[in-house]
Amino acid sequence: MAYQIVWELGFTHCAAMGAALLVLIENALITQSRLMLLESALIFFNLLAVLSYLKFSNFQKHRPFSLSWWFWLMLTGVACACAVGIKYMGFFTYLLVLTVASVHAWNLIGDQTLSHVRVFCHLLARAVALLVIPVVMYLLFFYIHLMLLCRSGPHDQIMSSAFQASLEGGLARITQGQPLEVAYGSQITLRNVFGKVMPCWLHSHQSTYPMIYENGRGSSHQQQVTCYPFKDVNNWWIVKDPGRHQLVVSNPPRPVRHGDIVQLVHGMTTRFLNTHDVAAPLSPHSQEVSCYVDYNISMPAQNLWRLDIVNRESDGEIWKTILSEVRLVHVNTSAILKLSGAHLPDWGFRQLEVVGEKPLRGYHESMVWNVEEHRYGQSQEQKERELELHTPTQIDISRNLSFMARFSELQWRMLTVKAEDSEHKYSSTPLDWVTLDTNIAYWLHPKTSAQIHLLGNLVIWASASLATLVYTLLFFWYLLRRRRNIHDLPDDAWLRWVSAGTLCAGGWAVNYLPFFLMEKTLFLYHYLPALTFQILLLPVVLQHISEHLCRSQLQRSLFSALVVAWYSSACHMFNMLRPLTYGDRSLSPSELMALRWKDSWDILIRKY
Repeated sequence: MAYQIVWELGFTHCAAMGAALLVLIENALITQSRLMLLESALIFFNLLAVLSYLKFSNFQKHRPFSLSWWFWLMLTGVACACAVGIKYMGFFTYLLVLTVASVHAWNLIGDQTLSHVRVFCHLLARAVALLVIPVVMYLLFFYIHLMLLCRSGPHDQIMSSAFQASLEGGLARITQGQPLEVAYGSQITLRNVFGKVMPCWLHSHQSTYPMIYENGRGSSHQQQVTCYPFKDVNNWWIVKDPGRHQLVVSNPPRPVRHGDIVQLVHGMTTRFLNTHDVAAPLSPHSQEVSCYVDYNISMPAQNLWRLDIVNRESDGEIWKTILSEVRLVHVNTSAILKLSGAHLPDWGFRQLEVVGEKPLRGYHESMVWNVEEHRYGQSQEQKERELELHTPTQIDISRNLSFMARFSELQWRMLTVKAEDSEHKYSSTPLDWVTLDTNIAYWLHPKTSAQIHLLGNLVIWASASLATLVYTLLFFWYLLRRRRNIHDLPDDAWLRWVSAGTLCAGGWAVNYLPFFLMEKTLFLYHYLPALTFQILLLPVVLQHISEHLCRSQLQRSLFSALVVAWYSSACHMFNMLRPLTYGDRSLSPSELMALRWKDSWDILIRKY
């Protein structure tokens, strides 16, 4: 495909062969491919999308609406969908193709030789192939994915309770048969929607807040309320009607609705969820949340909460298990029950802090909770109720989410969920990639010194970066001179030069520059799609220098000799790094030292 792309751009077979050779001897691409990692498939479909569009564009000039024209246009859309389906990074190349196609479509609109109907057909064909087909295919990928992978797995916890309940096993086993509508007297567990990597549930236990915190501030010495990242009997709460003493569900059940005032009673200690004008232990600008302990002092209970169903427009005014996302607003202070995310000290068993947050600070997912486990309470006596907490009710209610709901949530989680530990031994920055100032040790033999590293061919990487810089400088130089009506290049050569830069230099830019804005942990392999486009640009620049900047035959001959020598050095570098690319033989200490040339160079610089 590297060969075909350079050839379709209008350059010589020699330049195309050069691009193909550089792809073949780039050690990093070989390593990533041999270990079957995602970047290889991503690069394949990136190049296929570009090649298909180039083929389509060339057929557009001669045989529009022919069978080949349709084939390459449709294949462009399919390749773009596959690229995005492998990794979100594929969207960068898709965006590049859409941009080029939009410019071409704009030029078609201004073509006075085409009738209105023909222009409309051109635009419709491009919209179907480049917009509709990629979207439909991407949805199809995940429809098959969610249809085949319908069982619970080890990483379900990052998903919402509703998503987990739609899978076979896991949470679905626990929630099967639970009542749908939360009623007064219901026994519930409340999971915070903003669970990030690990979910957590509203929790309390017998321990109280310390009288004096480490910073000297005092507390209410009330019973601790936290968010606990494990299922536990202390996660159970009872929804109580403030006007009644019963802690059981009446017959018929009285469902809780949006705007109702409720009390939450901790199931195991029978103390009420409470907050008051006392600073939280780790978030002094927020209120402490506790379970009220009556110490016969001038601090009355403030345990009334108003139910605010956030998604009531889609799921109704009644509080529903799993489906309803709710906020609990304190009646006396208007504070909202919120997960702060801070880990309490040892006195809080390293559990997560829960606070009362004033609404002035704005809305956040950490203020939203949903009922995950739910049963109708039947026992008024405390000991019987504690036994009841371990006995689920059996009422069959289906909670299967629609495909679009599961699809949307899965996309959002993939985009937003980050690992807690953002540092990694082999993580790097985008600036490290260009200078090849990093590598990744993929494999070490347990007994010998054989090893595999993700390490690029230094000659190719440095030359590709230099070629990008040379192209940029020449492009703007030509552009300024053309503005002054000085045409250094014939029109056809100028169009080839611009097209090559748009796809190759543009492909490098859109696949590289966005990483400067990302907060995720980055590795060297993230640069490989951008590097591939740089490699395609390199023989283009070499041919341009030979044809347009070398004025005499002697200069061309000398330049050709330099290019051959340069290719030879790239091949030599490939062969030198071969043991670390294939890991097929042990390395002697002297060979290992020779391959650590950069470490030796850094030591030499520091010494002198």
